[in-house]
Amino acid sequence: MHPVPARRVALYGLLSVVVAAADLISKELVFRRLGVYNGTDWLLDGWLRFRLFTSLNQGALWGIGQGFALGFAALAVIALIGIVYWLFWRRACQSAWLTTALGLVSGGTVGNLYDRLGIHGLQDDQGQPILAVRDFLDFRLGTFDWAIFNIADVCLVTGAIMLMLHSLLMSQDSQPN
Repeated sequence: MHPVPARRVALYGLLSVVVAAADLISKELVFRRLGVYNGTDWLLDGWLRFRLFTSLNQGALWGIGQGFALGFAALAVIALIGIVYWLFWRRACQSAWLTTALGLVSGGTVGNLYDRLGIHGLQDDQGQPILAVRDFLDFRLGTFDWAIFNIADVCLVTGAIMLMLHSLLMSQDSQPN
């Protein structure tokens, strides 16, 4: 069995920490400046429109599953355990591509998990922590209003696309000629 390369452990750890930090710092800065449910003017204002607009998502992608933040938090913890197991015990870390993809996914997962657990400090009217992901990147393409998202989401989607590409390329390599 191949040993776990130390440089892959470092790559995974560094990517996970940098992504989580970039996500959490960007959320903190934007929400501190704008508050909740507030935004800037359009910074791009043509067919492609972009602005910062703060929003809280108590669900998952596109607001699916509103109110199930703790359930999504539990799934995030299970996913992180599965990623570490796959990378380091099943030796998927032999691939720099997989290590990078899973580092992006892990960092994004940690950033959103922090929010889902209410650690960000936002409270409702009763003083209870709000269990919701902080989103602030708002794009519109023509008349299509895209879901508001954050840096963690960008990294999660990028990592997922990398995993799909890896899967497609690996399946092509294993096909008989």
